[in-house]
Amino acid sequence: MTQRRPLIAGNWKMNCLRADGLVLASALAAKAAEKGSLDCDVLVCPPATLLSEVVGTTHNSPVAVGGQDCHAATSGAHTGDIAAAMLADVGASYVLVGHSERRADHGESSTVIRQKAIAAHDAGLIAVVCVGETEQERDLGATLSVVNGQVAVSVPDGASAKNTVIAYEPVWAIGTGRTASVAEVAEVHAAIRAELVKRFEDGNEFRILYGGSVKPSNAAELLAVVDVDGALVGGASLKVDDFWKIIETCA
Repeated sequence: MTQRRPLIAGNWKMNCLRADGLVLASALAAKAAEKGSLDCDVLVCPPATLLSEVVGTTHNSPVAVGGQDCHAATSGAHTGDIAAAMLADVGASYVLVGHSERRADHGESSTVIRQKAIAAHDAGLIAVVCVGETEQERDLGATLSVVNGQVAVSVPDGASAKNTVIAYEPVWAIGTGRTASVAEVAEVHAAIRAELVKRFEDGNEFRILYGGSVKPSNAAELLAVVDVDGALVGGASLKVDDFWKIIETCA
């Protein structure tokens, strides 16, 4: 079986002013330093306003920093947007693309997300490509066709296990307290793996994260599922003790 190093990623979303964000980043970096070595990679994705300072706060720690989104263009008249190179310039090493909240709130298609992933790769960033079905799509029995379709279009041909991570987040489980069952997670992750293996020589080496109301009480069960190579954590990543407990599940 291919051994993939787990990744525990925290998406802070539109939360934390400067003081709270730096306290959170400092506490996480301190815990990581105290631990010494981890058996997983750790990532936090703060709001853009905090990126530079969080990078400074976590410097020389095992904690990586990523952006929550990027534009497909390298520069230009795109008011309010951030280029992938700008994220890299302040020290980010990852960027989320295609989160369901971007797909829903901003109408981003899988084609747009593929273009963003390409921009991320061109800037030297690891793209975390998010996919997932809505509750209606699951109830209609369309989960696998929707998710496979998103993976097929959103993940560019130039992707590899070194520059791309996939995150499966069922939309109906994000921030709702409802979590997909082990069987549901296993089915979708297996389907994603098959799609990656079909397209890429290193398809077995891609990390596939699960996201959707991941918390200390269910992390161990979810991370034990075959082809679950870590977690994309929302609300629990804003509480250092909760996030650390999730990290310790695989560290």
